[in-house]
Formats: sequence, structure tokens, C-alpha cells
Amino acid sequence: MLSYNYHMEVSPELNQPKKHIKSRQRVADHGEVFTPAWLVEAMLDLVKDETERIDSRFLEPACGSGNFLVQILRRKLAAVECKYGKSDFERQHFALLALMCLYGIELLADNIAECRANVLEIFADYLNLDKTDDLYRAAAYVLTQNLVHGDALTMRTHADQSIVFAEWGYLGKGKFQRRDFRYDTLTLASTFSEAGTLFAHLGMHEIFQPAATYPPQTVADLAALKGGKHE
Repeated sequence: MLSYNYHMEVSPELNQPKKHIKSRQRVADHGEVFTPAWLVEAMLDLVKDETERIDSRFLEPACGSGNFLVQILRRKLAAVECKYGKSDFERQHFALLALMCLYGIELLADNIAECRANVLEIFADYLNLDKTDDLYRAAAYVLTQNLVHGDALTMRTHADQSIVFAEWGYLGKGKFQRRDFRYDTLTLASTFSEAGTLFAHLGMHEIFQPAATYPPQTVADLAALKGGKHE
């Protein structure tokens, strides 16, 4: 799902604010306006089935402080509770998978830090985690990889490196598989699949090769990782 924070006029009878901004200067410099909560919910309802599927992947290329991602995670965690609530082990690992399937890019440093914190708070509250818990630390690490400080238009990080996203999969029995893909390559998917193009006859697996593939990792493995290339 690709969505952007934007300004929307709202009629007075709905009793909703016309805009959500941090400062007029930020609007002038970066066009920064945040989507109000009621509109976020209305937009997510348009793809309700996907927001309630644990392993569906969402990308917010102008994620701000996480208005969309927080609500998507809430919906996914509700699905986790419904399906795996009777098993603490499965509940914890599928909750982490739900978080692993959220991606974001944000231009401003304070916003991306706030976004990571907001998403992590929802996750930690759901599982009643302390900051010292391996699962909390693993989730914090995942968010440094999935929520990127960079520019979605140039597809570069704030350090002027190519944006790379980690694709996470749950293998079962507490183990996760990670493969990294360059964002600029992934965006070419629709171009390569168009009929009549040079590459139309090729399968996606022949074109889009991961930039890196990792051995299976446990929650403890992820918790032990310090820092990250996107921090």
C-alpha cells in the first residue's frame, strides 16, 4: 500500500480540523501535513481484508510519525490475538511478524524517530514487554531496518545510500528468514511485468534477486544486534 500524508479540507459540520501540522515553517519547507485519525481509518477500511492479514506488507513512503502504520499494526495484532491468543509462543512470534511487515520512509529525522517509537509502543503494550525483554529489543532492531530515514523520491537514505528493505518471513518454531532488496529495484516490478517489454517473459525470481540473504534468526539473535544501517 502506498499512501502519503497530505492536506484535506473538511466541512465544518463534520467538526474535524482542516489540517494537522507541527509548524507553518515545516509546511513551507517540506509540505508536511499529517492525515487525521478519522481519515486514516476510512482509508484503511478500503483495504480492510489486507489490514487484518498478519503477513500482508504495507509501505508508507511518507510515514511521518506513523499515523497509518500504527493503525495497521493495531489491526494486525487484533488478528494475531484472534488466531494465536491461546499460545504465548505463537502469539509473540506472529505479533513480531506483523510488525516485520510494516515499512516506512520519512524525510525528517524527528518524525522517523517518533514513528519508530510509536509503532514499538503499540507492539510492547500488546505483549506487555519491558525494554529489557529480548522481544522488545528484537522489535526495536527490526524497526531500524524497516522504517527508514530517507527520501522516497530519490530512493536514498539520509546518508545518501540506496534504500534497502528487509523482507522478513516466519519459518515457524521461532525462526525468521531475512532477505534484503533494494527499493529502487522493487519499484521496477510493474515495468518489467508489462506486456510487450523486453523482460515480460521472465519470472520475477529471474529479475529481482536479493541484495543479501541471511541464515534463519531467532528473537534472541535479533535482540543481540546493535545499531543498524538505517539508524
